[in-house]
Amino acid sequence: MIEKFLDSSVNLSPKPVYDADGKEKLPALDNHAMGTIFEELIRRFNEENNEEAGEHFTPRDVVRLMANLIILPIANQIESGTYLVYDGACGTGGMLTVAEETLVALAREHGKDVSVHLFGEESQPETYAISKADLLLKGEGEAAENMKYGSTLSADAFPSHEFDFMLSNPPYGKSWKTDLDRMGGKDGLSDPRYVIQHGDDPEYSLVTRSSDGQLMFLVNKLSKMKHGTKLGSRIAEVHNGSSLFTGDAGQGESNIRRWIIENDWLEAIVALPLNMFYNTGIATYIWVLTNRKPERRKGKVQLIDATEWFKPLRKNLGKKNCELSPEDIRRICAAFLAFEETAQSKVFPNEAFGYWKITVERPLRLRTEITPDALGAFKRTADERLHVAAEQLIGCASGPAEMDFNLVREQFGAALKRSEVKLKPSELNHIFAAFTKRDEAAEPVIKKKTRDRVEYEPDPELRDTEQVPLLEPGGIEAFFDREVRPHAPDAWIDQEATKIGYEISFTRYFYKPPKLRTLDEIRTEILAIEAESEGLLHRIVTDGGAG
Repeated sequence: MIEKFLDSSVNLSPKPVYDADGKEKLPALDNHAMGTIFEELIRRFNEENNEEAGEHFTPRDVVRLMANLIILPIANQIESGTYLVYDGACGTGGMLTVAEETLVALAREHGKDVSVHLFGEESQPETYAISKADLLLKGEGEAAENMKYGSTLSADAFPSHEFDFMLSNPPYGKSWKTDLDRMGGKDGLSDPRYVIQHGDDPEYSLVTRSSDGQLMFLVNKLSKMKHGTKLGSRIAEVHNGSSLFTGDAGQGESNIRRWIIENDWLEAIVALPLNMFYNTGIATYIWVLTNRKPERRKGKVQLIDATEWFKPLRKNLGKKNCELSPEDIRRICAAFLAFEETAQSKVFPNEAFGYWKITVERPLRLRTEITPDALGAFKRTADERLHVAAEQLIGCASGPAEMDFNLVREQFGAALKRSEVKLKPSELNHIFAAFTKRDEAAEPVIKKKTRDRVEYEPDPELRDTEQVPLLEPGGIEAFFDREVRPHAPDAWIDQEATKIGYEISFTRYFYKPPKLRTLDEIRTEILAIEAESEGLLHRIVTDGGAG
């Protein structure tokens, strides 16, 4: 079945044609040639000016892979009818037209006749104009009206629309502070796409750091999924590596990953080869999502390492030195459709990427110490009323009480009551801060005591956090008993501070340690270096003597 799907898409990944200098020829003028030509000009111009060509142009080989990943899995379920395709960072519209061609071709292979409507939004005026012009030249004036100029984040052009297929390469590592300010700032933002209810949290925030808004584009797409159709919606989006792990538990990026995975929308993430894009060599990943997972994928996520599946270019195009050949695209799609454990494909339960972030507290231990120097320093900074109170403290902090702040506090309170000196809580804290020091040998400071338990004041300087995997056998308590309590018997977990986070580490699952050299290889190299150094020394001595 998989091979049948892949064989049916022979026209989806045409082989590039190169000239005598090894440069890929531009295609003949077709239904999206203006966009292709413009993107090539932008790439070359921006290379000379050291600008961000990747903001304008996603290589066509990557686009073809993305289109295949969202359409191939449901190719045999496509029915004749109308389908809506959306890109919230559409550039010149290249992703949309490739997705349309892929959908029409696969539908035709299965004997179906489909009508595809394209929708896009773009914030850069030049590229927006090209996307609109391409459709106008095709004679699709109505479709051209669906290309909108504006920012998807702060001025969503399609707030009430839902789409069958969505794909994008949003800007990553780029500030979206201007959009955030337009939306009311982080505290005032109330857009229902980004402030939602999830679990028991009625105001669950999906707002990322203002320095990088790439995952906000993905959230926007997820808000536009179809929930009332048989096929639902399918999404492919390109991200850099930071989208996998940035953001602490409870922060925007982690909240987005948690929301996606706990809703079981994430099908797979594909790691692409390095140097796939024209302006950057960083690692990039394709996220594949749907709200209609097949039964065998439910509750699971597939990670595919496709970093070694590429064809080198005969001549670099900017920083792009390789491409996905038609065979590479087929291989990646085959691994995705097979959904099996191999060296390049790993399948995990959703919970494998989640963790509890627990806050470990230890009690505050204070020694009360009133020296002449400390008393003098206090009197120089405090008013006279506090001088009297400090004198009262001297008689409460002698003997065993010195190492038990609880006793000092009790006796001091009684002394103040007898002398009729009344202090505010802030004034009491000011006095205690002047005459106490942390001491591991002192008794822990009691915060609250009931018939059943004693609650201690936590020491902020000893506070620590731990990440406990959701799949930890025995859960948080088992982890705490094994990893924390043997080293800190007085520690406890602040239950109210526990948060859930999610992160995905490709390195952890696909890291291949470099092969170590044998002792014979090392010995041979050392001997060669010694022989070379002796020869150099001889020449230096000889030349020096001749001089």
